[in-house]
Amino acid sequence: MTDQSKEILLDVRNLRKYFPIQKGFLRRVVGHVRAVDDVTLYVRRGETLSLVGESGCGKTTTARCIVRALKPTSGQILLRGPDGVVDLAPLPKRQLRPWRRHMQMIFQDPYSSLNPRMTLFDIVSEPMLVNGIKDRQTRMDRVAELLQLVGLRPEYMRRFPHAFSGGERQRIGIARALALNPSLVIADEPVSALDVSVQAQILNLLLDLQAQLGLTLLFVAHDLSVVKHISERVAVMYVGRIVETAPTPTLFAAPKHPYTEALLAAVPKPDPDLKGQRMLLEGEVADPANPPSGCYFHPRCRYALDLCRTVTPQQEEVAADHFVSCHRARELTLRGVKRT
Repeated sequence: MTDQSKEILLDVRNLRKYFPIQKGFLRRVVGHVRAVDDVTLYVRRGETLSLVGESGCGKTTTARCIVRALKPTSGQILLRGPDGVVDLAPLPKRQLRPWRRHMQMIFQDPYSSLNPRMTLFDIVSEPMLVNGIKDRQTRMDRVAELLQLVGLRPEYMRRFPHAFSGGERQRIGIARALALNPSLVIADEPVSALDVSVQAQILNLLLDLQAQLGLTLLFVAHDLSVVKHISERVAVMYVGRIVETAPTPTLFAAPKHPYTEALLAAVPKPDPDLKGQRMLLEGEVADPANPPSGCYFHPRCRYALDLCRTVTPQQEEVAADHFVSCHRARELTLRGVKRT
């Protein structure tokens, strides 16, 4: 269970990121793709919040906005640092730079995220060099420490990325993210490109590092079996919006949003004797450039009322630390799955 007494490290409020649609010779803006549409979430210090949803729902865009790789269209990104809380959303690059050491990212693809022309030492020590640690011996000692921390041998630091497997490359990416002792680490689907056996190793490594270093993780994923293993809370995203946020055991056992119910029904059962009841969603995922009125999920929802087609549901706390954006959240009893 989550510890609600912990202070909130990251507080995202009404975050939006719209991409313009341009047409014609003059490149006139004729619309916008609402990649992130009014996202509100928070992460407590020392916990793991998983952000899940279908491909294209805006998970990675949300993560990139939080680390300010993308500039948000509107909203607040409140990060607690050593000198208090700052809103990262409006900061220009010069003022943002000192805060980047407090938040780092682990990327999805361990092959394209590492520069093939740089040695392991150069890759892992680059954040230290950029942030003013010029002494080479100091950086070498720190790189050796980080490599041992992620399960690699220090003598590997002279090798290039092509000499490592996918799992080892992701360990290098994790070491690079930890180089400056960040308070927040955002992992953007860090195991989706790896073999299943290697996935388990990387997940266990992240859990060990979190316990050892007190890391705070925002874990972006689409695999609910992975999410169940690593996270204390889960936020479910659909077409740029958060539809449900709850502690992991609660979300898996008693979901309150119909979209969450559909995601859980699609999780494969490890026991062949257990036959899950299939739930087929009708229709297509809503177009973020032209979303439907009211609840974005209503064209595919079997519980939808006329109210759902016209009025946008607001986020409501239906139980302790359990937030849902659904008009019928309190009256519906939806199917969950056992947490094993």
